[in-house]
Amino acid sequence: MNYIALPLSVFFIFVAPLWLFLYYRSKKQTGKGLSAADQENLQSLVKRSEEMQQRIASLEEILDKEAPQWREK
Repeated sequence: MNYIALPLSVFFIFVAPLWLFLYYRSKKQTGKGLSAADQENLQSLVKRSEEMQQRIASLEEILDKEAPQWREK
């Protein structure tokens, strides 16, 4: 029993507290939200996706007028 008690005690005294500290510190950092650069990138992507949605809608209107059966292909 003594051969397992020493490694377990070392683990619980040194490794486990450090592990918990690092784990909860990383959880706290991810819980803060997006950075300013990430927010800016996200807004840029949202704007581009809205522009693409408008382009797709325009293309679908053109195709509906010129080739009504295009959706069936």
